[in-house]
Amino acid sequence: MEQVEYQKKDFGSYNLHMIKTSSFRTVTFQIIFRRPIKKEEVTIRNILTTMLLTSCQKYPTKQQLAIHSQELYSTSINASNYRFGNYMNTRFSMNILNEKYSEKGIYEKGINFLKEILFNPHVENNHFNESIFQIVKDQSHLSIESMKENYSQYSIIRLLENMDPNAPFAYRSYGYIEDLEKITPENLYEHYKDMLKKDMIDIFVLGDIDFYKMEQLIKENFVFHTLKSTRLKTIIDVEKVPKRKRVVKEKENITQSKLAIGCRCVNLTEYERNYPLTLYNILLGGSSDSKLFLEVREKNSLAYTIRSIANKLDNIVFITAGIASCNFDKTLKLIEKAMKSMEQGDFLDEDIEKAKKLYSTSLDEIQDQPGRVIESYYMMQMLGTDDIETRRKKMMEVTREEIIAVSKKIKMDMVYLLEGKKQNEEN
Repeated sequence: MEQVEYQKKDFGSYNLHMIKTSSFRTVTFQIIFRRPIKKEEVTIRNILTTMLLTSCQKYPTKQQLAIHSQELYSTSINASNYRFGNYMNTRFSMNILNEKYSEKGIYEKGINFLKEILFNPHVENNHFNESIFQIVKDQSHLSIESMKENYSQYSIIRLLENMDPNAPFAYRSYGYIEDLEKITPENLYEHYKDMLKKDMIDIFVLGDIDFYKMEQLIKENFVFHTLKSTRLKTIIDVEKVPKRKRVVKEKENITQSKLAIGCRCVNLTEYERNYPLTLYNILLGGSSDSKLFLEVREKNSLAYTIRSIANKLDNIVFITAGIASCNFDKTLKLIEKAMKSMEQGDFLDEDIEKAKKLYSTSLDEIQDQPGRVIESYYMMQMLGTDDIETRRKKMMEVTREEIIAVSKKIKMDMVYLLEGKKQNEEN
């Protein structure tokens, strides 16, 4: 396996992470802006990133941006906003063909393109261009309104809002209509300046690069004047241990009902969160050999789909299923039975080995995608997680007893059913 080299430089106003690997024909640049998340800032941050990618001073139309992208060997620049535990992250990514396959100086040209988008937005008299702003705002309005049409995703949103409406995990990533209506070209520009001034920043560069040359290139082109630091914990702690599960049902004019269950992970150690919890989740509902899949879907035909997901940053295990509403009680009992059987160690050593192999395969897949490699290093930076090969080794050493111990710390908190019309449903 190829030896990957990593260097980190602390420049006070931002951290530079350089990852040297010959696995890809492209070089990937990522700039990640991070701040403690606030519910009222989710919507405006979504509008901001869309505005920056739609127009800038030098390339005021999407067509001009696209043309210049093609001139740079189809260099792609995109952005996304996502919650990272207690933080809001805004990530700008650029993939550019390695100069070995393009031309000398292509990195500088690409960085100049990214700089135009980030630092020279389409601003007039201290506000964003009004006509483009209105287009982006209208698009955002449609996006927020259409969120409910994805019933599986909507059921998880409603589950989290019922678990704790004030917790960061309950904030809607699409944003809110009431906050959208407050956004103007003027206050959007103020938020943009605030992001550059106050957000913590990490810059990643991954590819077959020269460390010294790349460091000089980044230092020359990315200058932030504010020293930034943070003490906020990333992981969301469980403040209240549920004494008993709560059940909420809401009716919707749909054929297939959506079941979403939120389970709290109580008092997990860092080791348990990173290792035994992962295997617990695979065994419970994270694979086609899992208890939930075999018992609920295959043997009893109670669910069209069913799976579990461990969200380590939020200390939550989700269980989601598409069911007929008439099968709600039976399905819930089988899920509770499956969770109980995990506590009792009712799984084979062979099942554990399959889960470990599945995890090892997922680690191999990380190394096939530049974005996921960067994400792995970002997790090491933010959470102190192990590198890929250390994770593989430690996971192979997880014992049955450790999985059972974790299973006893998983407490069912909220059961949410987005209930479809019974007369339309079939078993």
